[in-house]
Amino acid sequence: MTTILTKRVYDLVTPDDGFRVLVDRLWPRGVSKQKAAVDLWAKDATPTNQLRQAYHSGAISYDQFAADYLAQLDADPTFADFQGVINQHAVVTLVTSVADLPHSHVPVLLRRLGNGDAVPSE
Repeated sequence: MTTILTKRVYDLVTPDDGFRVLVDRLWPRGVSKQKAAVDLWAKDATPTNQLRQAYHSGAISYDQFAADYLAQLDADPTFADFQGVINQHAVVTLVTSVADLPHSHVPVLLRRLGNGDAVPSE
């Protein structure tokens, strides 16, 4: 069984991170690829630009954002492949640049990956 952790991309990279996956659609500002030390950039497993912008502008609530993002993941034929890659590793750390992890796409992604009880670290 895969253990999935979360971490901000600005945090220190440690050996305990295991397989590091960047789960942001945009590359984090001010972070080099070397410093990010990601093994996979999963752009396609993130909310679409439209959905992300609607949420950040306040046009939709977090609950609506989460529901729409889950529907997006469910409709994505490549998500099963992404989940298969995740499941090949004992430890996976989802890294992101978002400051407010509990109110971001990360908990929704964790739920869809089968770690619904996991709480993003801050």
